[in-house]
Amino acid sequence: MAGSPKTLLAASLAALTFSASPAAFAQDAAVKLGFIGGITGPIESLMPPITNAAKLAIAEVNEQGGIGKNGAKVEMVIGDDGCIDAARASDAADRQVNSEKVAGIVGAMCSGATIAAANAAAIPGGVVMVSPASTSPAVSALKDKDLVFRTAPSDAYQGEVLARVVKKNGINEVAVTYVNNDYGTGFAQSFKTAFEAAGGKVLASEAHEDGKADYRAEIGSLASSGAPALVVLAYVDGSGGRIVSQARETGDFSTFIGGDGMVGAALTNVSGGDEKLILTRPGGSAAAGAAKFAEAAKAADLDPAATYAATSYDATFALLLALEKTGGSREGLSAALRDVTSNSGEVVLPGEWKKAKALIDAGQKVNYEGASGSLEFDANGDVPGSYDEVTVKDGKIVPVGPAQ
Repeated sequence: MAGSPKTLLAASLAALTFSASPAAFAQDAAVKLGFIGGITGPIESLMPPITNAAKLAIAEVNEQGGIGKNGAKVEMVIGDDGCIDAARASDAADRQVNSEKVAGIVGAMCSGATIAAANAAAIPGGVVMVSPASTSPAVSALKDKDLVFRTAPSDAYQGEVLARVVKKNGINEVAVTYVNNDYGTGFAQSFKTAFEAAGGKVLASEAHEDGKADYRAEIGSLASSGAPALVVLAYVDGSGGRIVSQARETGDFSTFIGGDGMVGAALTNVSGGDEKLILTRPGGSAAAGAAKFAEAAKAADLDPAATYAATSYDATFALLLALEKTGGSREGLSAALRDVTSNSGEVVLPGEWKKAKALIDAGQKVNYEGASGSLEFDANGDVPGSYDEVTVKDGKIVPVGPAQ
């Protein structure tokens, strides 16, 4: 007996979760898709919707015909890199590329992890990676043989956007603290350059190490600059959350400012005082793809507006479209990914796997218009994207509007 769409989708997601166990990958006909992210560590509160969005895309593909002529099911192989652990990221990628023989990888999430995984295993192994969340400009500089892509825009853009948002809010002087890695360094430099070009002043800018229990010394140094606002470019489940929480105790700053790494569920636990909170994250789109994704996500009890949910769905769905074109093979996957997201084919929206499969199998071109917008990859595998401004109100992360 047929169940409701929501019931069927929930069952499919549950099956995908089960399939992450080693015993589940014994079926020769299955197409394995890798997924690497910070399941634990400083972005763990961001990860559930990111992971579930990828599972949603896989569930839709499996329900609408699978991959190739024989309808091979897609199975998700999950690797936890802890976000900031390059060795774990390298090990996870090595296992997926060389042991699990995945056809492609969604991930990693944190920029340093993506760079480590790419250099250690994906690039040498000829495996395409599509990151939904790695935003450091350093990712663009990888000598990656056209194997590393991302559906989230670079912080070269986000730094400029955040600077404009801060100025729009009437703030002209800030102190900046950033996590000492590829993500924090690139974001901080982009923000500083744009903010000062717009007439703002960065009175202090200091790197910090993630993983400490106490940041009061760093906070005191930043507060001595006299800046009324503190820009925290870090991770909410790690140093970023602790810095905001401990800085609130001192009362030295009236405003806290952050980027995508700070927009997670844990943020509601460290905010809540009288201080103003200004944040940016990659935003939704007014395109039809966003509406289609939102409908499916809500049916699966997934918040479509969650940070990087849309970009995770797009990374997964686009990779699977490319795999349909290659017959499930790694060979030619990079070119196929560019082909299925080019603007010269028939438009395919999120969830329209059956339509896309029929077109691809008939030798026709498709143009995937995603949940996060159009995926027109440039020479570096980057997309321009868009951003939203968000804040915390009544214990919830709420949108302010498009970041202008």
